[in-house]
Amino acid sequence: MNAIATIMNPEPEDKKLQAFDVLQANAFHIGFAAFICHEMEMSALRRGIGIAKRSEGYIQQKMLEGKAIIAFSSSGVWAGFSFIESWDNGEFVSNSGLIVAPEFRKSGLARMIKRAIFGLSREKFPHAKIFGLTSSMAVLKINSELGFLPVTYAQLPQDPAFWDSCKSCLNYEILLQKEKKICFCTAMKYSV
Repeated sequence: MNAIATIMNPEPEDKKLQAFDVLQANAFHIGFAAFICHEMEMSALRRGIGIAKRSEGYIQQKMLEGKAIIAFSSSGVWAGFSFIESWDNGEFVSNSGLIVAPEFRKSGLARMIKRAIFGLSREKFPHAKIFGLTSSMAVLKINSELGFLPVTYAQLPQDPAFWDSCKSCLNYEILLQKEKKICFCTAMKYSV
């Protein structure tokens, strides 16, 4: 997973073959952290959804720990990102923070990043239950294709730090009102 992989999207919607370099992020990429955080927040605002905001330092740490995937276009332009986090002593691993730059959306890149972050999750935590939370219909579809099924929040980590990571989301009060049993995000867990 450390080596750069050039992946050709076999079925881009515009039928124009696109190449992306999808790789495990490392110290070389920490300069992209502020931009990634900004793009995550802007994407959530454009779509009118809540998102658990991450700090630049948090994203940098994920890169330094080798717990992130970053993607670039074949011309070297930043194109996308995702990271993993473990909970309950490694029993659970979340695939989180998926973002694709607006100019590369609908190119199949999100699917490529999801596959790569899933592989990284399996590599680092081979026996963990892999899950994610999303309010994006596109991500729901990709997760379903990968073998994720919707689950109740009771099937997610019960680690207080997990729920604390939702505090920066504009829907956090709803989550609390519903006693952490439901919110706008759909919980999905890998089931195969």
